Amino acid sequence: MENLLSKINNPIDLRKLPENQLPQLAKELRDFIIDIVSKKEGHLGASLGVVELTIALHYVFNTPEDLLVWDVGHQAYGHKILTERRDIFHTNRELNGISGFPKRSESIYDSFGVGHSSTSISAALGMALASQLKGEFEKQHIAVIGDASIASGMAFEGLNHAGVTDANLLVILNDNAIGIDPSIGALKDYLTAVKEGKNPKENNIIKSLNFDYSGPIDGHDLPKLISELERLKSVKGPKFLHVITTKGKGLQLAEEDQVKYHAPGKFDAETGKIHPKDESHLPPKFQDVFGHTLVELAKQNEKIIGITPAMPTGSSMTYMMEAFPKRAIDVGIAEQHAVTLAAGMATQGMVVFCNIYSTFLQRAYDQVIHDVALQNLSVIFCLDRAGLVGEDGATHHGVFDIAYLNCIPNMIIAAPKDEMELRNIMFTASEGLNHPIAIRYPRGRGENVNWEQPFEKIEIGKIVALQKGSKVVILSAGTIGNNVTKALKEVENSELFSHYHFPFVKPLDIDAIKSIINSHDQIITIEDGVITGGFGEQICSIIATNNLNKSIINLGIPDSFIEHGTVFELQQLCKIDINHLKQLFNTYSDV
Repeated sequence: MENLLSKINNPIDLRKLPENQLPQLAKELRDFIIDIVSKKEGHLGASLGVVELTIALHYVFNTPEDLLVWDVGHQAYGHKILTERRDIFHTNRELNGISGFPKRSESIYDSFGVGHSSTSISAALGMALASQLKGEFEKQHIAVIGDASIASGMAFEGLNHAGVTDANLLVILNDNAIGIDPSIGALKDYLTAVKEGKNPKENNIIKSLNFDYSGPIDGHDLPKLISELERLKSVKGPKFLHVITTKGKGLQLAEEDQVKYHAPGKFDAETGKIHPKDESHLPPKFQDVFGHTLVELAKQNEKIIGITPAMPTGSSMTYMMEAFPKRAIDVGIAEQHAVTLAAGMATQGMVVFCNIYSTFLQRAYDQVIHDVALQNLSVIFCLDRAGLVGEDGATHHGVFDIAYLNCIPNMIIAAPKDEMELRNIMFTASEGLNHPIAIRYPRGRGENVNWEQPFEKIEIGKIVALQKGSKVVILSAGTIGNNVTKALKEVENSELFSHYHFPFVKPLDIDAIKSIINSHDQIITIEDGVITGGFGEQICSIIATNNLNKSIINLGIPDSFIEHGTVFELQQLCKIDINHLKQLFNTYSDV
């Protein structure tokens, strides 16, 4: 049988196919995605679920002139393959390869960059209103959003606005009842009732918002999809198409375990079986240290609550949910709500651990300031995925948290260097602080196999001397300090170097810092966050304010967005890997 996908370089080629050949193309596209992701890793299930929808959209609409916006981007692999990137798709998420998410600078078919959820409706509406102003009344604007993403406040804001316009906007709800973890909430229950025919037709939320609603229809039925999309092209004003899909469609194990196969790692393309890894003798993942420690603390203190915005598996809040289901809350993709919910609970004396990825807390910045810090509520923010996260790239690196939290009054910022310190900071916070605290820790594994040690209370703001020398002092915050320790073991004249670890970036012990600086000739700071506004610049400010007249070098993330690659590769780019540090330290060997 002739291979169709090999001849499809762009949607123009796709539209030349007769409609009866599209099911064959769908199978080839699905197999292509499975083959590449099985070897190269990436986000699997979401893209498999929208293969037919992707083909239908590019078949019916005149992309890229018609503007197609994907939400989040996990579901856009098929889109990338059909839009001039088939031959380079194997570089997906690799250093200098294509991004794992739609990206405007990568392709004219990527109309909007998307890595965080629930932005598609607002973006597509903005495009539609702009087209009206330019007199482009026939141009189509399509937003594809998942049922987990549409529950977010921003998606509702977009729907609310769109419903009072005559914008040529089509919102497609890709309803598969799961984001990364299963969808939750009253809206999910409503959508389930709609799918099962148990919701009265007059009780339609979307119609009430002035959208022309159609569906639900089978998202794997190509003829039905194409027919409905063709019809909707001629309908004026805001439209809403409800499409039912199966995440992981076409790979049995991915359909059966949709959480595991969201991003399964390497697996057998034929069977779907994930290649086993022997992790029995490895240090734990930081997220698991958080998860197990939270349960341990919750057993001792019935006031402890866990909150996560749709990341129970990724944050390991699942352990708390299993042990104390009434005290662990998944609020869905709603970071703003998560923060203010935590604030409300804190006013009533609860000890709230609010676990949000560093890059996602950016979405709730006002709530952190207005609802938590301004009222000086002792919410405990646990910022998973701090620092460089690797292959997810610029949209997901947690490199801004020190800079954006440092300027907020009342906020304590903790940066543990290992698993035991993370446990002890969590314990210290649970015992009661008079301020909110943000504890930042990275994606991936720690350094110690024997990490489950008895809890010890930590003094807030205390600086830890890891090595004392005579000439050069290195000041580090967080796990990046482990790179310093390893580099110092290999440098010449190691006795010249002091190394101080800062478990707390805020507050800083100014007197102790002045004493450290005054006793050394050269100061080096290192962090896995942005230099601009970060830990190192705080030290620079102390030097300048106190007229200490010392030379200082700040190492960290430069003033640019870092793209995707392995964490090791990205540390090399930023010159904070062990080898670059060793080379720098050796330049001081003759000081």
